[in-house]
Amino acid sequence: MGIIFKQSFRNTIVIYLGFAIGAINAIIFYPNILQDEYHGLITFLLSASNLFMPLIAFGIHNTIIKFFSSYQTQEDKDKFLSSVIVLPLLIALPIGFFWDGFHDFIISRLNAKNDNKVEDYTLVIYVIAVCCAYFEVFYSWAKVHLKTVLGNVLKEFYNRAAVFVLLLAVFWGFITKPEFIYTLMILYIVRTLIMMFYAFKVYFPKLSFRLPTNTKEILKYSAYIFLAGSAGAIIIDIDKLMIPGKEEIKKASYYAVAVYIGSFIEAPGRALGQILQPLTSKSLNENNEKEVSNLYQKSSLNLILISGLFFLLVNCSISQLFRIMPEGYSGGEMVVLMISLAKMFTMSLGNNRDIINNSKFYRMILPIGLGMAASVYLLNKLFYFSLDFGTEGLALSTLISLFVFNVIKLWFVKAKFNMNPYTEQTYKITAIILLFFGAFYFWDFSIPELNLGKIPVHILLNIILKSALILIAYLYVVYKLKISTQFNALIGRFAGKFKN
Repeated sequence: MGIIFKQSFRNTIVIYLGFAIGAINAIIFYPNILQDEYHGLITFLLSASNLFMPLIAFGIHNTIIKFFSSYQTQEDKDKFLSSVIVLPLLIALPIGFFWDGFHDFIISRLNAKNDNKVEDYTLVIYVIAVCCAYFEVFYSWAKVHLKTVLGNVLKEFYNRAAVFVLLLAVFWGFITKPEFIYTLMILYIVRTLIMMFYAFKVYFPKLSFRLPTNTKEILKYSAYIFLAGSAGAIIIDIDKLMIPGKEEIKKASYYAVAVYIGSFIEAPGRALGQILQPLTSKSLNENNEKEVSNLYQKSSLNLILISGLFFLLVNCSISQLFRIMPEGYSGGEMVVLMISLAKMFTMSLGNNRDIINNSKFYRMILPIGLGMAASVYLLNKLFYFSLDFGTEGLALSTLISLFVFNVIKLWFVKAKFNMNPYTEQTYKITAIILLFFGAFYFWDFSIPELNLGKIPVHILLNIILKSALILIAYLYVVYKLKISTQFNALIGRFAGKFKN
């Protein structure tokens, strides 16, 4: 786990730095600079592009990770990479040619009062989808060589930093709100080009027009991943796309902020997954089941430990945080709680998804993915449209669907590989998280009201003091109980450097 912990730790720092900037964007800049209508429009455009991205990528980014390590000669690797890099283009070009039809379909799914707000920007959806598809392809190209840091910076930090700068440009009057959207699209293009040049620098194949001997297997796997990836994109973004079909597009911005805050805790999983994915694939290709099981349990435990801390930090201060946001954004505490619970349970599975995706049982991801997508969509219809639960109904749909199908994935890996991610330490850290949640969720510091202009200093002080108390107490308890050897070793290294 040395290389995993080292790179995932670096990636976690980058991701949380990106999340911190994203939090400033979502909580302060978007509501006060771009305001809810344009924020809702951008949320819709990016969510729609996320739905098109799997279609264009056709699963190639996962295909690279699964098959690259199975080739033994440089010639075979070159034939493989030369072939897969072209495939997304063969899909993107026809979609672009018939984009008018996709444009009409997108507009037809909107509430009438949102039509004119989206009408001029649907091409942005296509361009960003193509850029994101090829970015993921080149990122996977670097991942299989265990080079994840730059790609992680571009994926998790670059976009949020770009938005941060562009929002300031809008605030200072350098660009208009419509220009913000088109400039953001250009920055997505730049990001893809940077990733492409880096991937070629890491490994530039000798171009070959001969297909790999296992082309049929590659296409079959890519098709399964494409369908499952499309289902996964639906799970993530269907909520934000369904809101403009019922209510004003600005409501999507309110929900997006609550989901963003609730998703804050999944950053460790994203960081760890970027290095775990190729290592899991390599271990499976080598039939090293012991190593796969070792990765499974350690990734699960460490993800629960880290994401549990951020679950507490987010949820125990969320009511205070919403008090300092504009009125339309407040009242999303239950959305944050349900989304963060769903993310926590997903984190507890460790590299479960990578085990299924990169094994001979990869076909299982299709019924699971389609089942999750159908479940989210139908429950959204029930809770949001029929029962009118509001955005809490959308979050509840996500929580129920992720819980049910994550249990299915746990059972499947147990049945096929006889592997279980949970150990005695898992139950200890879960009990610690529950105890801290019960102790801090309903309690705040009693600080007299104090305002500095429009800034509610007493609320900010409460959030800072409470978060510091949770952080110190949680880390102390986890360290003393020796929940994770990797965590204790990391603390020991930091303590040693501090003493020196």
